Amino acid sequence: MSGPSLMDSLFQRTLEDLIKGLRQQLIGEQAFISKALEEIRKEIKSTDLSTKSTALLKLCYLSNLHFHDMSFAAFHALEVLSSPRFSHKKIAYHAISLSFHDSTPVLLLITNHLRKDLTSTNEFEVSLSLQCLSRIANVDLARDLTPEVFTLLSSNKLYVRKRAVAVVLRVFEKYPDSVRVCFKRLVENLENYDPQILSAVVGVFSELACKDPRSYLPLAPEFYKILVDSKSNWISIKVLKIFAKLAPLEPRLANRVVEPICDLMRKTGAKSLLFECVRTVVTSFSEYESAVRLAVGKIREFLVDEDPNLKYLGLHALSIVASKHLWVVSENKEVVIKSLSDPDPNIKIESLRLVMAMVSEHNVAEISKVLVNYALKSDPLFCNEILGSILSTCSRNVYEIIVDFDWYVSLLGEMSRIPHCQMGEEIENQLIDIGLRVKDVRLELVRVARDLLIDPALLGNSFLHRVLSAAAWVSGEYVEFSRNPLELMEALLQPRTSLLPPSIMAIYIQSAFKVLVFCLHTCFVRGGSTAGVSASASYESFDDLSVENGAGSTVAHGQTCTSAPITNESIVNLLKLVELALSPLLGSHDVEVQERARNLLGFVDLIQLEALNSSGQEENDSERKGVEATKIIRLVHDAFSKELGPVSLSAQGKVPLPDGLTLNENLGDLETICSDIELPSSNTFSFGYPSEEKDVSSFSNLQIKEDSGQSNESTSLLAEHRKRHGLYYLPSGKSEVISNDYPPANDPALQGDNNDNASDFVKLTAESLVLKRKQNHSKPRPVVVKLDEADEKPVAVKHPESRDDSLSGAVRDILFGSEDILPTSSRSNLPNSNRKGKAKQHMITQVESKENVVDDGNSSSRRRKDHSHGKERRHRKKNAEERNETDRKEKESSSNHPRRHKSRQRAEEPLKVPPQTSVIPDFLL
Repeated sequence: MSGPSLMDSLFQRTLEDLIKGLRQQLIGEQAFISKALEEIRKEIKSTDLSTKSTALLKLCYLSNLHFHDMSFAAFHALEVLSSPRFSHKKIAYHAISLSFHDSTPVLLLITNHLRKDLTSTNEFEVSLSLQCLSRIANVDLARDLTPEVFTLLSSNKLYVRKRAVAVVLRVFEKYPDSVRVCFKRLVENLENYDPQILSAVVGVFSELACKDPRSYLPLAPEFYKILVDSKSNWISIKVLKIFAKLAPLEPRLANRVVEPICDLMRKTGAKSLLFECVRTVVTSFSEYESAVRLAVGKIREFLVDEDPNLKYLGLHALSIVASKHLWVVSENKEVVIKSLSDPDPNIKIESLRLVMAMVSEHNVAEISKVLVNYALKSDPLFCNEILGSILSTCSRNVYEIIVDFDWYVSLLGEMSRIPHCQMGEEIENQLIDIGLRVKDVRLELVRVARDLLIDPALLGNSFLHRVLSAAAWVSGEYVEFSRNPLELMEALLQPRTSLLPPSIMAIYIQSAFKVLVFCLHTCFVRGGSTAGVSASASYESFDDLSVENGAGSTVAHGQTCTSAPITNESIVNLLKLVELALSPLLGSHDVEVQERARNLLGFVDLIQLEALNSSGQEENDSERKGVEATKIIRLVHDAFSKELGPVSLSAQGKVPLPDGLTLNENLGDLETICSDIELPSSNTFSFGYPSEEKDVSSFSNLQIKEDSGQSNESTSLLAEHRKRHGLYYLPSGKSEVISNDYPPANDPALQGDNNDNASDFVKLTAESLVLKRKQNHSKPRPVVVKLDEADEKPVAVKHPESRDDSLSGAVRDILFGSEDILPTSSRSNLPNSNRKGKAKQHMITQVESKENVVDDGNSSSRRRKDHSHGKERRHRKKNAEERNETDRKEKESSSNHPRRHKSRQRAEEPLKVPPQTSVIPDFLL
């Protein structure tokens, strides 16, 4: 496509025309933008810089608002950048800042442009180049332009020096060795009296101190002076952030700084500075009681303020101080509790965190009761915030604050019935985890699970499917604690279970299998010697399978669980129920559901004949059971009776790797091993429907026909591998995540005003928040199974301090007087150390020569600069003796300018900092 003609350039649309046309377009926004982009692509190829810059400006607008790619204009932006007009440079730098990144092909071409503008006499051009460098600087740009940035750090134009100080942070980050050149000059700017420059320098050190505060301890006297003398709230806030990082590292420093901070809190009227003082005290000076009490008084002023922003800041400060001074929250508990009903969601969440910070083993029950009542009246979002906070707090450190697990299990069941509850996954995990860890709670756990399973209304709530999954698993795993196993079977096989996802339905079927085996074992195996088996009950229909609950439905902890009588007739009806409920599932499209249904029905067919024969015999002969059926029942019952326990997260890592076992990534050679195995054809087997699968013996006909006369190497290899390492051929488990496609079960009747009965909640919660003495509980805390080193709280591993962080290492080398140490990057690559040493030497010489460049831009400064470049070229050829001679000449020439000579001496002399063994002794004494 050729460039635009002269007429096109004359009638080119400006950015204002583009915006007006975009607002008034009639062809559609996307069509208009596509047409505009075509015009821009044509105009940007023009040789006229005005046309090109206008097209680039329009492209920047479309990129900002409509996210169109402008990488194709990278080279054209460089062309506009070469224009001598400031308006063109401004557009070009803006486009470069938006579109350039580390992988831009033409990034290296901008180096000379930046160097030229950084040495310009126009302070606005210098400002544009510095701003662009702060956005696009990479390692190469930072390294090549460090001398220019160093020179600008001492510029007599405050506007330029302020921006040069700010860009130093990016240069240090990309090229840490530049610290050795620029850091002293940066520290000198801490003594500048101009508030703009001082603000920029303190901001840079605030960011640097966040990464490695220990390296900046020697600068504490300078920061202290700024804190005491500064009249700017912004500078004081930044200095407070620095001292918040330095004070924990040096106790003597905290003792010196705490009083000026308290004076600031008493005198300042700025809320921003006051809050920063409060946060600094409660985070880094919490051991000073007088300062903490002063901060608490200021926090109370925030809490009672009508401005919701200040109230939120007060609650946030309370949450910070609560970890070390819990009494502060107790003194302000009324405000905290009332904030739970605040219309601002951020305030409600902060107050919820404070309430949970007060929870202990003495008041967990009362606080949980109050919060559950709040959850019933709250919107769905805050309701789940409350439930999530209760669950996370109670399960912390393996339920360390829970003494009465029967109460907590009941609370989990109650929480799952809240209409807005969406914490089904967490409740499921805790129900199963408690069942595995705490044996004494299993009786109550089965009761709670039974209450959840028999409620058919819960099956329609998709958020409770995970809870029902845990209830079904608990009912099957600990069925021996159930008072009425037959009722559990009815609940597990009820028709509405078809609403459940296949993964949950499979768990229901497996639990029904366990309950059925328990009932058969109780009736046929233990029935002959156990007097608890009665033949008086008769279950002849579906409804008769449920046993009436008597007055003794609540069984106290420690008592023997009395089960409902299980007779031969109830077993017969139970088997019919299983066949009736599971026969439709034989045609399920889910493999897991179909397989488990077939397993259970196959087991029923094996023992059904004996059960029918036993029911028709006389009472004297009823105890004689078939030997084969009894053996099968005992065998399956023994398989299910093995108790399961919690598994450590590191259990797999403790399994030793057997000798000779080679695990290839992604089992890449599995296809080669099994290449000669013929896969069964589609007509070899089929997933039959109930009408075709009435005989259990038909399972044996579903075998794959193999040619016994043929054997190959791959088949024998696979068989040998299975034989040797059969332990590692694990059955596949279905871990399908059920999506929440259904809307939450919101009950409009419960969506009332949050302020209703708020005073009652405040009163009840205030009583529960009072710290009480440790009470003597009526029963001891049950044993909670913990695993070795698995349930410990993860501890962050502190690696020994190394020189890997090259930026911090360079700062320490300068501040602690180790300037003779090589750059970190040079040490990391020893073979290239000579070359990098020369590069560093060249850069230092270049920096020293550029110190004599004056910002007024006269011709003598240019000649002096050219002369310095000539000395650089001679320096590459001369040895150390010639370099000393050059330094002597430079000192003589600089003697004609006393003021410049003085600043040069300050820059060259080392900082007067004591050695590392005594960081800031004079300041602290």
